[in-house]
Amino acid sequence: MKLYNLEGCPYCRMVIEKLDVLGLTYEKIEVPGWRGARKEVFEVSGQYTVPVLVDGDLIFDDEETILPYLEKKYGSTKDH
Repeated sequence: MKLYNLEGCPYCRMVIEKLDVLGLTYEKIEVPGWRGARKEVFEVSGQYTVPVLVDGDLIFDDEETILPYLEKKYGSTKDH
């Protein structure tokens, strides 16, 4: 699992917190602050914004889809 992350992004932080609560292992890939420089993010998701989560062949490009997916697939030990 890979998470494209921008340091200081509150939406990315929400995803990181959910991944940590669920005890999931993932690779965090830091992206540049300037959207135009996020070529890898665009190649993966078709957009320049983050967070983007890659789980196998599945790609999620917004915290509003990532968080419910993680909850449904991996369950929660406790909600916060």
